[in-house]
Amino acid sequence: MLVIMRHGASKEQIERVIDFIKKKDFDIHLSHGEVHTVIGAVGGKVIDPRDIELLDGVKEVIKITSSYKLVSRIFQPYDTVIEVNGVKFGGDYTGMIAGPCTVENYEAVDETAKKLSAAGIKILRGGAFKPRTSPYAFQGLGEDGLKIIREVSDKYGMKVTNQF
Repeated sequence: MLVIMRHGASKEQIERVIDFIKKKDFDIHLSHGEVHTVIGAVGGKVIDPRDIELLDGVKEVIKITSSYKLVSRIFQPYDTVIEVNGVKFGGDYTGMIAGPCTVENYEAVDETAKKLSAAGIKILRGGAFKPRTSPYAFQGLGEDGLKIIREVSDKYGMKVTNQF
């Protein structure tokens, strides 16, 4: 649930609300906005929201019934943007991670990374381990594959992610 504090709620009022909610075994996630302080309460015991609404400084209590409460638009109304190696993901940004499905040899990864880097891609990916049903099918290079992709990504100034 979300507890929206009144504009100008005192630090003491906020602390009293947090203490009350913690006593009900909720985990607290505090967010100080420009206008309101929002207290996210996750988990805990069944509680009547009116018990919280009666506390000093509380504007309203909103029950969240959706999954993924901490990333819901009710708790976090803004787009999350993550930046990795100068590449932004989320919001209006579409980041790109590219590379071979499997690291098979140095030359192939190097050629791929060279072209990706020239195209402005800054994150290289490639599988080092490929679980297969048949023990006779290519299983990936394992640790040697990790070493290859690390060396090549360093050569082109790229970050690397591996698929295991």
